[in-house]
Amino acid sequence: MEEYKVSGEHLLEKIKGLIREGNIRKITIKDKSGKEIMTFPLTIGVVGAVLVPVLAAVGALAALVTECTLSVEREEKPE
Repeated sequence: MEEYKVSGEHLLEKIKGLIREGNIRKITIKDKSGKEIMTFPLTIGVVGAVLVPVLAAVGALAALVTECTLSVEREEKPE
């Protein structure tokens, strides 16, 4: 699990960058106090049109928060 502190204005940009990396299992967005605001899973087959509503919701959320934390759960690498 990795965590990134981001401002609301950079939230959508950071999430898009993480999605492009392609090894993300789940992203959780928390407010300044650590309360979970939004969680969404990302499976291997999730691409394009499926992400549009999620990214729209994240964009709306970004307009409301000044600071938040992204918790990122990555896919485990097979040995």
